[in-house]
Amino acid sequence: MNVDRTKRDPSPRFSLTALAGRTFGAIPPTALVLVGIVSVQVGSALAKHLFSTVGSFGTVALRLFFAAAVLMLLWRPSLRMNRRTWTVVLSYGVILGLMNLCFYLALARLPLGIAVTIEFLGPLAVALAGSRRWPDAFWAVLAAGGVVLLMEGHGDLNLVGLLFALAAGTCWGLYILVGAALGRHTTEGNGLALGMAVAALVAVPFGVADSGTALIKPWVLVAGLGVALMSSVIPYSLDLEALRKIPPRVFGILMSLEPAMAALIGLIVLQESLHWSQWIAVLCVVAASAGATRGARPDV
Repeated sequence: MNVDRTKRDPSPRFSLTALAGRTFGAIPPTALVLVGIVSVQVGSALAKHLFSTVGSFGTVALRLFFAAAVLMLLWRPSLRMNRRTWTVVLSYGVILGLMNLCFYLALARLPLGIAVTIEFLGPLAVALAGSRRWPDAFWAVLAAGGVVLLMEGHGDLNLVGLLFALAAGTCWGLYILVGAALGRHTTEGNGLALGMAVAALVAVPFGVADSGTALIKPWVLVAGLGVALMSSVIPYSLDLEALRKIPPRVFGILMSLEPAMAALIGLIVLQESLHWSQWIAVLCVVAASAGATRGARPDV
């Protein structure tokens, strides 16, 4: 999804995005990815503090509503698209909305590190799908071993939470596949903005039905805006900028650090300590993801 920087546009949107592009341009792409990973996990930790007031549905509604509002104001995408492009945008938005709903339902029942580790099996499955290379079989076994180790001797893990995390992982895998099509059919951040708006339309009715007027408390709105910025707007923007400078395969290897970062943020921010075997399980999934991504065919 490359931006044509040769086109002049005097609008405020262009000035703002150009300024952001120049700012990001001074930062190494690996640092952009790492900052994005930290941002999204801190956002998830912040979101967990909202659960007692507006629940997981309300938190998702706030996150996606504010993220969509910011991105729509930033990109102001045109609605004039052909039917195929609209199909991709709608599919992307629905999957994004369901992914967030399932993940936050898992997060309400599981520690952050475990929820993200289980969810990460989705993109790992995409990386391994269709492969006939024997090293990839090893990475699959390593990931499976990590999951077994995660469950072994820890019967206190919430089964419903684990199922929601798996559902979120399935949506994440589909999100990757549909996201690639979104990049082919839309330009700049237009597809992302429209997709986020569709995701908000999916999630907001659940949030309103579940939380009602609690969603419009001033401090809840401020916290929801913070979650949207930390979990969606900032990391997605950083990722897009990083992908302009590094191959997707390198990006994927860096993203493999996300389960470990989630466990670390959960420990620091939420005081969610994991058993030593669970830390090993998280590292197994990280290693499997990095190895599978590194061994993937070049994207260019």
